[in-house]
Amino acid sequence: MGDLSPLHLVIVLVVALVVLGPSRLPQAGAALGRTIREFRAGLTGLADDVAVASTAPPPTPPTDRPSRPPETP
Repeated sequence: MGDLSPLHLVIVLVVALVVLGPSRLPQAGAALGRTIREFRAGLTGLADDVAVASTAPPPTPPTDRPSRPPETP
């Protein structure tokens, strides 16, 4: 059910040609390519952030003693 055969691809391209027309189809393809490229770059950046966060040292636990201000004489 999730397979995309060459016939399906041809049908999608023909519908896009009818809807957008031959003059706007290259512009739409370029915009789609830019969008996919930016999306992949965002995913790569997110994966890098997760990798850096997972390799960071764990935070130090707080001490059990409450901190008191120094006493003044």
